[in-house]
Amino acid sequence: MDETYLVVGLGNPGREYTGNRHNAGFLVADLLGARIGARFGRHKRAVAEVAEGRLVPGGPRVVLAKPLTYMNLSGGPVAALSQFYKIPIGNIIAVHDELDLGYGTVRAKIGGGEGGHNGLRSMSKSLGSKDYVRVRFGIGRPPGRQDPADFVLSDFNAAERKELEFLVDRAADVVETVVTRGVEVAQNAYNGA
Repeated sequence: MDETYLVVGLGNPGREYTGNRHNAGFLVADLLGARIGARFGRHKRAVAEVAEGRLVPGGPRVVLAKPLTYMNLSGGPVAALSQFYKIPIGNIIAVHDELDLGYGTVRAKIGGGEGGHNGLRSMSKSLGSKDYVRVRFGIGRPPGRQDPADFVLSDFNAAERKELEFLVDRAADVVETVVTRGVEVAQNAYNGA
């Protein structure tokens, strides 16, 4: 049987959130969609936009998803898609912003805590497991005493935007490596960089 992966870009729907740090997952999903030459469309059974294809010829099938609920409710659409496509927990990859990693750092891992990330918390609850893959897009900690909730919902600053395209590309490479060669290979290739 053909192996399928569900790659979930976490973010908030709506134009006002497009450039937010919290929408790093959407940016990566959009780039992956462009790489496979697929357009996102509304899914008939889940509150999400999906695009389907293969990242490499003959490679595993990939379902890219952007939940259209707000971040805190991302789990419902993810669980619905995993059931619809019959995707096991180990083949689900969440791409998300990460406060605990410095800006410019991209890491892959399996399972673990949610670190206060409401999108991950919602996914873990809805899936009944934390054992999915995470591709963590470092956004760093807020400056001074800025509230982390305000920080993640603010846009990338001018200095960050200069590197953003490169970092989104790198995160997409990490996802592609996880899908085609496994998490361990992705960790060895990218986690030390």
